[in-house]
Amino acid sequence: MVSASHVTIRKRAAVLFLFVVLIMAGLAGRLVYLQSYRSPWLAESATDQRVREIPVEARRGVIYDRHGRELAVSVSSESVYAIPAEIRNPEETAARLAAILTLNQENLAAKLKKRQSFMWVKRKVEPDTALAVRRLGLPGIGLTQENRRHYPQGSLASHVLGFTGIDSQGLDGVELTFDGYLRGRPGAVVIEYDARGREIPQATHRYVPPVPGQNIYLTIDTVIQQIVERELEKVLRETQAQRVSIIAVDPASGEILALANKPDYDPNAFASFSPKLWRNNIVSNAYEPGSTFKIITTAAALGEKVVHPEDRFFDPGAVEVQGRHIHCWRHGGHGSQSFVEVVKNSCNVGFVNVGLRLGADAFYRHIAAFGFNKPTGVDLPGEARGLMVDHAKVKPINIATMAIGQSIAVTPIQLITAAAAIANDGQLLRPQIVREVHDKDGRVTRAFAPDPVARVLDPNTAQTVKGILEKVVEEGTGRNAYIEGFRIAGKTGTAQKVGERGYAQGRYVASFVGFAPADSPRIALLVIIDEPVGPYYGGLIAAPVFGAVMRDILQYLQIAPKIAPTGKHDQETHLTVPAVINLPVADAVSQLRQAGFAARVEEEGERVADQVPKPSSRVPAGASILLYTRTPRYGDGEITIPDLTGLTLREATALLAELGLLIGPEGGGGVADRQDPPPGGKAPSGSKVTVHFQEKPANIGNSGNTTIKAP
Repeated sequence: MVSASHVTIRKRAAVLFLFVVLIMAGLAGRLVYLQSYRSPWLAESATDQRVREIPVEARRGVIYDRHGRELAVSVSSESVYAIPAEIRNPEETAARLAAILTLNQENLAAKLKKRQSFMWVKRKVEPDTALAVRRLGLPGIGLTQENRRHYPQGSLASHVLGFTGIDSQGLDGVELTFDGYLRGRPGAVVIEYDARGREIPQATHRYVPPVPGQNIYLTIDTVIQQIVERELEKVLRETQAQRVSIIAVDPASGEILALANKPDYDPNAFASFSPKLWRNNIVSNAYEPGSTFKIITTAAALGEKVVHPEDRFFDPGAVEVQGRHIHCWRHGGHGSQSFVEVVKNSCNVGFVNVGLRLGADAFYRHIAAFGFNKPTGVDLPGEARGLMVDHAKVKPINIATMAIGQSIAVTPIQLITAAAAIANDGQLLRPQIVREVHDKDGRVTRAFAPDPVARVLDPNTAQTVKGILEKVVEEGTGRNAYIEGFRIAGKTGTAQKVGERGYAQGRYVASFVGFAPADSPRIALLVIIDEPVGPYYGGLIAAPVFGAVMRDILQYLQIAPKIAPTGKHDQETHLTVPAVINLPVADAVSQLRQAGFAARVEEEGERVADQVPKPSSRVPAGASILLYTRTPRYGDGEITIPDLTGLTLREATALLAELGLLIGPEGGGGVADRQDPPPGGKAPSGSKVTVHFQEKPANIGNSGNTTIKAP
């Protein structure tokens, strides 16, 4: 018979055995879990404890212009990194590094104490800084090669190129839209360490090479871009506008040859510029185009055959539509005129009647066909789509105002694309900014061919429109865009800007859009001057800029003139405007009249401070030249005073005028012998320089050669 004590012992043994079994089962289950399910994590953790992976940045691809000129390159740079597990004294290390890297010592010490396998201390430092860090020989601190983006042309084409961030990632422009091609794939250096943080000589040492990015060839031509930006700088100074823009396109391919906005920024130091200057106005800004949009109204009306070139219109000076009077820019109107003359004179009343005759359905169909109210698809970021009245809600007054370029907002890229479609006989092409993508071995991995979107006009209608636009430059509002020996087609535009409560007084956008040679267009060009100070008509200030840019581009492309310079148009109707800046008003008026022009003095003053059109412009004989006696020629900024000693009154006057300074002559003539302010000093643009002139002594000869001493 089993006693109670034996039963108790057996029960306790059974419980103990069961407890041991449960513990063993739990351990076995845990072992299975770790071996089967957590094995990858454990292996990775073990690797992290003994293996350090130092990243090696891939070299970003080069951006070239269409002829292989470098616009964006990557240069070698070194970055400082830390492996906290190897740092013996974080406070001392932080103190020594902070002095060299100009970092906050306390913040750096806190970072170095964190349990991380790898961390950046400072990226892409200067060579002398990297050398100083290397000489310290601090445990756990190292340097690795990275690349820094460099733009050798500075601000040239900045709104096309964009810029990159600290990780060499594209942040704007082509750098952003083609980042996937340019960026490449990073590599790494893998090194194995023991438990004490010492490098194991025979253990894992592996180098994973980075894959460099691919190279991009743009459609931009550096020379044409330089021509455009030179003229933009000049017009920005002369008009004191808020913004100015120019875009040049090859109508046959849709390739953008130049695109620029001023003011701009330097992508090498983009962070030091206001983000407002990063904005690409040509792609991202929508504006009311004004009369430049009349080329679309013209094309639509001729395409729908609701008007013919010889049709007659009468302009009494205004037209009423739904109770609203729309005035023509010419007081009293243009009277009776043909449709060709309506376009040539940019007659608002005539275009209102054409728009109403066209009707909403046909007009909207052509507007959509030309690519308005939707993105063009250009490979640049931030493209706007424009703005227009919903088709279902459009009224006759909307059609009337849209016909003259109001009540519709377009982007410059949309307008130049539409103009290029007329230039190439009616084929709308998607604008291109990249020609080819090459790999590191120079093989083409992607090529961009002309990308037709739609046929918007039949060739015969397009030829008719081009012929009418030629008349605008030959005889109409675009005469200041005339280039001797070439057939030029174009249209002026002057649009009042919209404010919070309707159109804003004194705020205008002057523009000119056109192409050349008109019979076989090679270049389509759009000039926009936003909020100029003083004269604001597109025909006065934008057309001459178009002419100057187009003249230089045609010469660069070696396109020979086809019209003999002895033609009636050149000799009889167009003359060269003389320079009268800095002259007394009476003398300026006299010179202009002798040269065959009328003069209109806009302000009260003794001397001419500015003139419109500018000197050397080609304008019709008898045209009025506007003279300003208070409006400064240049914008704000200080100018170095030149040395005028030995110059005649005429020479000193011309030099100061070119620099944007006024002259206050004293004495009885001869040559300058003293001046105030003195040479080398600084003065704001528009300041007066008092110059004393004295006759040369009789015994001093004059060689006849005068040297102008520029600052």
